[in-house]
Amino acid sequence: MIRERATARAGAAIVADGLRKTYAKAPPGTGLDGFDLEVATGTVCGLLGPNGAGKTTAVRILSTLLRPDAGRASVAGFDVRADAGRVRERIGLVGQYAAVDEILGGRQNLVMFGRLNHLPAARARSRADELLERFSLADAADRPVGGYSGGMRRRLDLAASLIVTPPVLFVDEPTTGLDPAARRQVWAAVRDLVDSGTTVLLTTQYLEEADRLADRIVMLTAGRVVAEGTPEELKSALGGDRIDVVLADARDAEATRVIAERVASGEVLLDAASCRVGVPVSERTRALVALVTALGDAGIEPVDVTLRRPTLDEVFLHLTGEDRRTAGAGTGAAVPVPVAEGRVSR
Repeated sequence: MIRERATARAGAAIVADGLRKTYAKAPPGTGLDGFDLEVATGTVCGLLGPNGAGKTTAVRILSTLLRPDAGRASVAGFDVRADAGRVRERIGLVGQYAAVDEILGGRQNLVMFGRLNHLPAARARSRADELLERFSLADAADRPVGGYSGGMRRRLDLAASLIVTPPVLFVDEPTTGLDPAARRQVWAAVRDLVDSGTTVLLTTQYLEEADRLADRIVMLTAGRVVAEGTPEELKSALGGDRIDVVLADARDAEATRVIAERVASGEVLLDAASCRVGVPVSERTRALVALVTALGDAGIEPVDVTLRRPTLDEVFLHLTGEDRRTAGAGTGAAVPVPVAEGRVSR
């Protein structure tokens, strides 16, 4: 029984065992196919995956909005099917789009949500004021929400989900469409929730978001978990450090690859189109000095040479096989160039 398993895992706020869900008219690989998950109480778990991997399906099942075809799950110690009502009493859900009323002010929205959650009128008003202060919205409390920025709306949406403080909060792509400043405001709000004891399951399109927020990351492909661990553990899965070499002349790419292989601890990845060479190394300082010296001896002057750790972008692309499917034309295997805020589509 899932309740017995949840009891045995006393530190887990969310447990899923072998969840399956298929959709009659959906493409193959959509839904869940034996999904397992365990989220420790008081932590943030980031759920990542490509389009159709099953992230939103998992959230909908765990929040009792959708019934699985098979498997078991518990949230806050209660079975999501047998005790759905008790689960709903203990969770909050923030969807992809703000669910607040644009005509009402921020305070009016929160009071309304409080009353809908059966709070007495006085308590609903006091709770609204507490949350407006907590999410830095007090100065805009009486302004119509239609005039709020995207970040303000998202913070108000989070506040509304916390009118009755839930032990577990599901947050489905909270910063989609927000600018970087608004995104960081939402990150700070989520972190504050966790610091106060709430467990958060977060789905996101932004790999940097998972890296910043998540204590643990679970990666999905075709409804199955393909990797899980802390951000650092997942980055280490690709092995060691990386040296990125950016060349001024594409004609130097092949010669650079040959030189790089002398110091590499794994496969050297060449993207001739962007004049970049990626070199995995195990002895970072020694390899960097040797590579730069050898390039100088060969008369090759790179535009830039960078020593770094693998990124979550690369982990994700490697584990889902996208690093090979998206390879462009060039001499040898290409890998997409990592960016500061990698993004994947759900």
